[in-house]
Amino acid sequence: MKIALFNQHRLGIVQNDRIYDVSEAVSWNAHNPQESLERLICSFNEWKPKLELALTNSDSYPLTEVKLQAPVPKPSKILAAPVNYLNHQSEMNAKFNNAPYTIERLGLFLKAPSSIIGPGETVLLPYKDRRHDHEAELAFVIGKEAKNITAAEAGEYIFGYFALMDITVRGEEERTWRKSFDTFTPMGPWIVTSDEINNPHHLQMELWVNEELRQNTNLSEIIWDCCTCLEKASQAMTLYPGDIITTGTPEGVGPITKGDCVRIRIDRIGEFSVNVDFKDDAV
Repeated sequence: MKIALFNQHRLGIVQNDRIYDVSEAVSWNAHNPQESLERLICSFNEWKPKLELALTNSDSYPLTEVKLQAPVPKPSKILAAPVNYLNHQSEMNAKFNNAPYTIERLGLFLKAPSSIIGPGETVLLPYKDRRHDHEAELAFVIGKEAKNITAAEAGEYIFGYFALMDITVRGEEERTWRKSFDTFTPMGPWIVTSDEINNPHHLQMELWVNEELRQNTNLSEIIWDCCTCLEKASQAMTLYPGDIITTGTPEGVGPITKGDCVRIRIDRIGEFSVNVDFKDDAV
């Protein structure tokens, strides 16, 4: 099932090229979409038949006529994986004179939830004299509270998957700071529930800047897969329904600037794009 937020945080189910407004079927509160989403996630097996029934009598709209929004608007945390593809690990180490960039050494890091934006919105770059990069990533949302779980158990805790861009400003500051500016975490276009994607690590992921294909990889190239990322994260902190883990980017990371359109696509999940501009007070 493809679960989307649209038009001022209504709840939608996407089928083919239409979105069905199923908000009323689950007592959805559009004024508090994160709380409503977490309630839906925690009781999804109970709500799923009601959602399926609602598809037969709900209003629907062409996707081209609605405004999609970030599918997880305000998680308690976003955990991200650095250098989690072999080709990107080699790329980074070559760029920085064989520095020991490995995910085993660096571990996961946090991004600010306030950096989230949705499809069609605008990434606002804070500096005119520094490089800002795109990073294409597969992300997933936690389905139930998790602490000290194993990778073998982790699949039971993944509610669904979506595409995410981890925007980064280059510099000497800590990674979390450089990746947490407002608008630096575009995500979407919707959540695809895990029952529809048996193995996410065979999907193809691509990212374009304007018409230039910058990143193109199969997720089988990942080092820590989704379940390993979840295991490692749960060893450090308690994960809650609605929390996000994003799994890192492959080679091909490159600069973006004002006027660019950045588009990401992941097989069986979907695609979305964002625009790029400078902040009004960019320095």
